[in-house]
Amino acid sequence: MYLSTITRPATSRRGLTLVGGNVLALGTVSLITDVSSEMVTAILPMYLVLGLHVSPLAYGVVDGVYTGATAVLRLAGGYLADRFRGRKAVAGFGYALSAVAKLGLLAAGRSMTAFGVVIAADRLGKGLRTAPRDALITLSVPQEALGRAFGVHRMMDSIGAFLGPLVALAVLAASAESYDAVFVTSFCIAVLGVLVLVLFVREQRTVTVAPPAALREALALLRDPPVRRLAGAACLLGLATVGDGFVFLLLQRREDLGIAWFPLLAVGTSLAYLLLATPLGVLADRVGRLPVVLGGYVALAGTYLLLFGPVGGWPLLVLALGLYGLFYAATDGILVALAGPLLPERLRTTGIALVQTGQALAYLVSSVLFGLAWQTFGPETASRLAAAVVVLAIGATLVVLRRRTP
Repeated sequence: MYLSTITRPATSRRGLTLVGGNVLALGTVSLITDVSSEMVTAILPMYLVLGLHVSPLAYGVVDGVYTGATAVLRLAGGYLADRFRGRKAVAGFGYALSAVAKLGLLAAGRSMTAFGVVIAADRLGKGLRTAPRDALITLSVPQEALGRAFGVHRMMDSIGAFLGPLVALAVLAASAESYDAVFVTSFCIAVLGVLVLVLFVREQRTVTVAPPAALREALALLRDPPVRRLAGAACLLGLATVGDGFVFLLLQRREDLGIAWFPLLAVGTSLAYLLLATPLGVLADRVGRLPVVLGGYVALAGTYLLLFGPVGGWPLLVLALGLYGLFYAATDGILVALAGPLLPERLRTTGIALVQTGQALAYLVSSVLFGLAWQTFGPETASRLAAAVVVLAIGATLVVLRRRTP
């Protein structure tokens, strides 16, 4: 439809790398940024629930805000990146905003209101940067290598998620358990990630005779049946997902783990993600991306059932964290790889943001409802209800995406 020629990325030249230098540079940015963000994420449930003694419902609201409340801004970031053809600039602003927000945690103290505002600012940055970053990846490799590219990127991202809690533990140990020291260190690491983006990530330039994307074209994306179906499926799957903090808190309660062990639960999940992201990305390119994504949600249902199943002790921790990491490895980047070929290049960022926004808003609803179910019916019933919702979401997704999906 649009007369455009995309400059071929380095992936077409075997002499460089399997996925190209731009994907590796973006992966490095995500690795460094995830070290920073996971330092905070690893201690957040412990700080709020075990330290400030907030209720499960209140934690569900905070967790939903952390992931979903600023989701609509993904659309704004995606549209601006497409409209002005500045994906790197929008992503860079998002990374920088999240870095600055880490300093705000120092001033928040024990105030839940201030804490919520700072978290919202941090997530605003994430909302702005995610779609432009993922669009840069889709434009940096051929379509047939998207699964592998996202697998490599998510693998590098998960290395940061693996290291972040360990760095947080090291800082706490060296600073006599000072949370302020964790926040300052997190800020410094986030700044390094922004510098790597500025210096090493390249904007993928296109030669086109089409005008910049207009707002009416962006709004019209949902009139395209394949895009509308995928966005609907993303919402269904988002409703089936509860926050990491809930899973880790339930494991901590089930096994009566000491506070010092709590951040290591995130490390176990990240390790499984790290090991599986690239193989599952390659598998998705070979057998189809939709089967791999739905297989990931089967693993999620298994995780929820294990939380109050017959298995206990170390076998429970290994199985639950392994399945949880498998869920992320099979779904995080591969869902975006599903979206990439369905979207025109000039609206690629907006379309990805549309899918991610629907999923994130659904996640916000899911976290609040899970917190309410925990508080009303107890954690065991809430976990089993969550597993049932996952099964229903898998079936509904198969119906919605009944036509062939890449």
